[in-house]
Amino acid sequence: MTGRRATSRPKPATDLESQLEMIERGSGDGDLTFSRGVSLHVSSLGKPYFASGITKGALMRYYTRIWPVLAPHVKDRPLVLKRYPEGVGGPMFYQQNAGDHVPDAVRVETFDTRDEGPKPRIVGGDLATLLYTVQIGSIEVHPWLSRVRSIDTPDRCLIDLDPGDDVSFSAVVALTRDVLGILRQCALTAAVKTSGSSGMHLVIPLPPRTSWDTSAELAMLVARAVMAQRPERATVERTIRSRPQGTIYVDAMQNARGKSMACAYSVRARDGATVSAPVRERELTTRLRTEGFTVRTMPARVDRAGDVYGDALAATSTKRALATAMRALEQVLDAAPPVEKPQREQKRSSRGGTGVQSTVRRRRRPGV
Repeated sequence: MTGRRATSRPKPATDLESQLEMIERGSGDGDLTFSRGVSLHVSSLGKPYFASGITKGALMRYYTRIWPVLAPHVKDRPLVLKRYPEGVGGPMFYQQNAGDHVPDAVRVETFDTRDEGPKPRIVGGDLATLLYTVQIGSIEVHPWLSRVRSIDTPDRCLIDLDPGDDVSFSAVVALTRDVLGILRQCALTAAVKTSGSSGMHLVIPLPPRTSWDTSAELAMLVARAVMAQRPERATVERTIRSRPQGTIYVDAMQNARGKSMACAYSVRARDGATVSAPVRERELTTRLRTEGFTVRTMPARVDRAGDVYGDALAATSTKRALATAMRALEQVLDAAPPVEKPQREQKRSSRGGTGVQSTVRRRRRPGV
């Protein structure tokens, strides 16, 4: 693996925020100055990115402000760029590779993408890199579930609760509590955050050297255990038309090499500039609302609460504990009615990169 990385350390956030504000108040074009003489050219900071009037410059100031809590969750992770050059409501496209004209201040690493060979990818780790992605239209931050130095061993497992249009957010919150209860029974922990849209994300920290297959199997075991205990509320049916009315899709299929997720503290490309906000378990009540976490409100919450997401991810398990937990999940399934055998999938995805694969073994049953 080869690569180059920015060596800059940004000046205090307030200084960069001031620079951004001055540039936006002027022509909208200018150079941001970091320490050690590193600079990044930015332009069109007055361009509205949201219908509410939030500009590209305001989005950069938001990310600068919350960078101390965002940084640990993008460090050393390849970034999938979801670009909106004209802002929300305009055309969107995904970008996997770094591109041909990346500034020196931006961290780029080259690693094997399997079916396409070595490719340069933008990698999180410094504020200049993040602001560059915003400069080229990336409103959201989508890191991989593994890091560049251990690309084939994920350290996070994602469970995505995706409700149908006929499901209230309160029902999603209630199912989130159910998932946490199942994980607790198996001695597993998870960080919880709003998706920034209509769902919730639960992220399970994984022990070192966990394989993608193990992560995928864990996610599917959790999903099927949730469905077994809450069949009236949860489904693992991927096809929208086939899902029972009023159910929430427990998506376990994002745990594969090349997949990414909306990062904690990431702004989402939605009206209102909502943010994927980490929450504590005690906040999972009927009063919780996605719309309460936005570009305008999140910095004050971070100042008050700190890195709720990082705190929740700090308690990692051992490989032995993970294996024990997966056996416990299988026992939950053994007590439930038989389920259809999940299929092995191999597909390409612009959102998830190349060579995306997820394999889930059928659960073991007594006497089988």
